[in-house]
Amino acid sequence: METLDILTIGAGPIGLACGIEAKNNGLNYLIVEKGALINSLYHYPLFMTFFSTADRLEIGNIPFMCLAPKPGRQEALEYYRSVARNKELNVHLYERVEEVSKQSDNIFLVKTSKQNYLARNVIVATGFYDIPVYMNTPGEELSKVRHYYKEAHEYVMQKVLVIGANNSAVDAALEIWRKGGDVTMLIRDDKIGERVKYWVKPDIENRIKEGSIKAYFKSKLIEIKLHSVIIENEDRKLIELENDFVLAMTGYHPDFGMLRKFGIELDETNGFTPMHKWETMETNVEGLFLAGVVCGGLNTHKWFIENSRVHATQILSCIMKRR
Repeated sequence: METLDILTIGAGPIGLACGIEAKNNGLNYLIVEKGALINSLYHYPLFMTFFSTADRLEIGNIPFMCLAPKPGRQEALEYYRSVARNKELNVHLYERVEEVSKQSDNIFLVKTSKQNYLARNVIVATGFYDIPVYMNTPGEELSKVRHYYKEAHEYVMQKVLVIGANNSAVDAALEIWRKGGDVTMLIRDDKIGERVKYWVKPDIENRIKEGSIKAYFKSKLIEIKLHSVIIENEDRKLIELENDFVLAMTGYHPDFGMLRKFGIELDETNGFTPMHKWETMETNVEGLFLAGVVCGGLNTHKWFIENSRVHATQILSCIMKRR
């Protein structure tokens, strides 16, 4: 079996950037992705707009041309598809990595759903969008509860409870309201999140102020029923609301079980941050690296495409020095 110089897990923007750097350095590499190309972005809401400008999302020195001030999901998918084609990257799609283990000769054995590989170095660039932060609330298992939001159409003329106060919750609430849904927001703090996009924040605040979108601040969800929800308001009074759908926009986190299985230690005192060296992105397992937003653990607000693109060059610099 041929031994790869690098096997990268995840074909998102940062995984592709790692592939580009490996190719530029003449290394034998492979990118393995369990879903579609740019799988996380593919599952984003249809009309999502990035906080970053197009130039900050570029990889591989390929310009990201965009007419709008900030690109949306569709433009990003087209751009990264073009990058993968232009660079002729070696990517295997719909192939899930199941095991990464280091052998006695310091070579990694990587087992996937389709075959096995040998690699001198492994890069984990899997992001954090795969696993929702569950509420552990009675009724959460009902089919009316959604942890991902795609588009507003299915919620037209429905009573929708949106849980959360950050970008995903705010975008969903505004889009559903504009398409004719009856939207109520449930927010555990006393205000809309500080990280909400600056051009969207006044919009949601004004819709709440005028009563177009109802909001319960400093409140929590107690139970989800088939046709209603029970919440506890800031006065600790229980209120039952008619309800058709619950959108739990409570956030997401990396696959910690997978990281532990690979031998990566997690700092439980700091949001389960995977242990790694900032200058090289190497974990406690020599030759096993992290790249992209997976590095933040539960601190998913810390890393974005624009500030983690550099991880690819950091990792390849470390690998090439060892060679």
